[in-house]
Amino acid sequence: MRVVFGLVLMLGLGLAGFAVYMAKSYIDGYQRQLAAERQQRAPNIETVDIYVANRALKYGEALDKDAVRLTAFPKNSLPEGVFRTSEELFPEGEAVKRRALRRMEPNEAILAVKVTAPGEEVGITSQLERGMRAFAIKVDVSSGVSGFLRPGDTIDVYWTGSIGGNNLRTEGNSTGEVTKLIETGVKLIAVDQVADMDMSEAVIARTVTVAAKPQQVAALAQAQSTGRLSLSLVGALDDTVAEAIEVDQHRLLGITAEAVIEQAPVSETCTIRTRRGAEVIVTPIPCTN
Repeated sequence: MRVVFGLVLMLGLGLAGFAVYMAKSYIDGYQRQLAAERQQRAPNIETVDIYVANRALKYGEALDKDAVRLTAFPKNSLPEGVFRTSEELFPEGEAVKRRALRRMEPNEAILAVKVTAPGEEVGITSQLERGMRAFAIKVDVSSGVSGFLRPGDTIDVYWTGSIGGNNLRTEGNSTGEVTKLIETGVKLIAVDQVADMDMSEAVIARTVTVAAKPQQVAALAQAQSTGRLSLSLVGALDDTVAEAIEVDQHRLLGITAEAVIEQAPVSETCTIRTRRGAEVIVTPIPCTN
């Protein structure tokens, strides 16, 4: 009896083990098929490692290895000016740091346009492109767009002044007090002594600094010394080219000059009168001056 019981027990254990083995094989096969299907559905995106901000970075903050980290980024969507290696971001070692030129949020890509060169301090010189110069323009509440100007904005510059006497006229045939658009699409790089593009509060500035070519600097200096300059803020997405604009008092009020009608010269007739008794004789003679 004991032998029969032992055989039955061994048979039961064998059947149970076989059932567990079959179930495990079925589950493993199902999981392999599911993983293969997911792999086929997933897009094959090639990535590269680039440096991103590890935390929120403020304007002027120095970048060190704790402030940045490497992360995978799609290669086809790679922006221009990224840093892919530590040697690119810190070419002179971590002791010579770059600084942030604008606010950056966590996980935002570190780009060359957002940071200074290694060891360079934050200032307007870092925002001047090759061939450009910084020029300061005096402004007030009215000429400075009521304090809504920010570094990085684009502006148009208008000149208002008198062209003087001696029948002088401008290219637009204006006379007297004239307002004219003299420069368009000028980049603003500082408001007073602040070059932070992330400044949020309105500032009634006394001066603004623009980036301009040497010829433009000369024109702006001459205009500022001979009249009043006013600034006009250009929209961030505005890519139109401003036409030549010139307005004087006559154009503003719609006054047109009266046409001068030249009269034909009247021929001059010279005569001599001779009296013969009661009769007067009129005789034509050549006119002399």
